[in-house]
Amino acid sequence: MADRRSLVAGIKPATPPVDPAVEKGFVYRAPGGEGAAKPAAPAATANVARSPLSTRIRTDFATALKRASLERQLKGIEPNTLQDILEEAIEPWLKSNGYLP
Repeated sequence: MADRRSLVAGIKPATPPVDPAVEKGFVYRAPGGEGAAKPAAPAATANVARSPLSTRIRTDFATALKRASLERQLKGIEPNTLQDILEEAIEPWLKSNGYLP
């Protein structure tokens, strides 16, 4: 049976402290951390305010959209969120029909 420890002893780190720069690099996937750096979001959508929108679409569209989103996330391809994919698909239609400049 393991020796009993006080709660304070249990929450103290058992490993030596990590360099904050390495920790930040890992969390934000910077060159010093694990994993590849993700590309930055496009500047056009970074400062755009967003409004909630609720709608219903065909089940096969929803399934295909979700599958595309998950596969693109696994491959690291942008856009990969449902929101970004939908915005990219809707924008050309709005422009071609004169609703966006």
